[in-house]
Amino acid sequence: MTTTGLPESLIATLPGDHYTDPEIFRLEQERIFESMWFCAARASELAKPGAFRTVDVGRESILLTRSRDGSVRAFFNVCRHRGAKLCTQESGEVKRAFQCPYHAWTYDFNGKLVAAPNLTKMPDVGRTEYGLASVAVREWLGYVWVCLAENPPSFEQSVIGDVVARLGDVESIERYDVESLEVGRRIVYDVKANWKLIIENFMECYHCATIHPELTEVLPEFADGYAAQFYVGHGAEFGSDVQGFTVDGSQGLDRIPTVSEEQDRRYYAITVRPQVFINLVPDHVIFHRMFPVAVDRTIVECDWLYLKGVVASGRDVSRSVELFDRVNRQDFDACERCQPAMSSRLYAKGGVLVPSEHHIGEFHDWVQDRLGTRANLAES
Repeated sequence: MTTTGLPESLIATLPGDHYTDPEIFRLEQERIFESMWFCAARASELAKPGAFRTVDVGRESILLTRSRDGSVRAFFNVCRHRGAKLCTQESGEVKRAFQCPYHAWTYDFNGKLVAAPNLTKMPDVGRTEYGLASVAVREWLGYVWVCLAENPPSFEQSVIGDVVARLGDVESIERYDVESLEVGRRIVYDVKANWKLIIENFMECYHCATIHPELTEVLPEFADGYAAQFYVGHGAEFGSDVQGFTVDGSQGLDRIPTVSEEQDRRYYAITVRPQVFINLVPDHVIFHRMFPVAVDRTIVECDWLYLKGVVASGRDVSRSVELFDRVNRQDFDACERCQPAMSSRLYAKGGVLVPSEHHIGEFHDWVQDRLGTRANLAES
């Protein structure tokens, strides 16, 4: 037995209140989602100047748009006059500027205040100073990432660093040319579970033989319970009689030509903290983004990305979509089954992780370090 009273094979999880306590969720919003790089939207959704999308990042509504010079801009979706929400639609396009529907304060695509009733009579009001408040923004892998922190962490060390820690180098993901792929299908899931349950599920495959029969047919090694993410640079190999990453193992679509021979017929899974899952297979990429909206509810937006020619030709992508759509629904059902038990007195001190799940313990340590709760738990 260890000092925790557990057998050597087991380590403890987070306690149940980390999945149910609104105060802990508030801390997560403040110290994780509002402080780290957050993947907000596919860049192609902002195809031209004036195209916009609004997303919730932690407790804030963020407005994304493309300026006239082609760069992506991000702002707090708050009018500087009286605080009205500037854009109430999730997405759309404006011709010349963003205008607040309350008092008609108007901002250009760079956030500058360009018009307001009687503004000419207020020459002391700075057009930039009272413009929209900007947010740090980056484009990478064809997605728009934002950071609400006043001093954002290094994108290279945090976001790209998570990919390198999983694959061993950044070139391995660059070969999939993700930014040039197009969305062939998008499915949005409303999951009644805490965001951490979803991450924990994605990080392990101890459950794969139990709830993922289609996936283990395509990736037989997953039936042994070891997740692809457990080993740096490892990709799960397709079964010998499997032709493609499809629901029935039949042939997939056109292979991404820059994928290496070593990456062919393999599946790679990556977690980019705090809310992205990237799945790489030879002919497409599956990109999940989580939007935690409550302590017990998470919206997951999932894109299936293919070569432009595949999407433009209207080819049938349903067999590849169906495989991971089934995996998603199986996973989210499991997470929803766990969520009610997080409130049980039996789970007050948490559960346990078996050896093939011990890497989840590192994720738990990371969460506690971000929240500042690690010392408190050690004392309890």
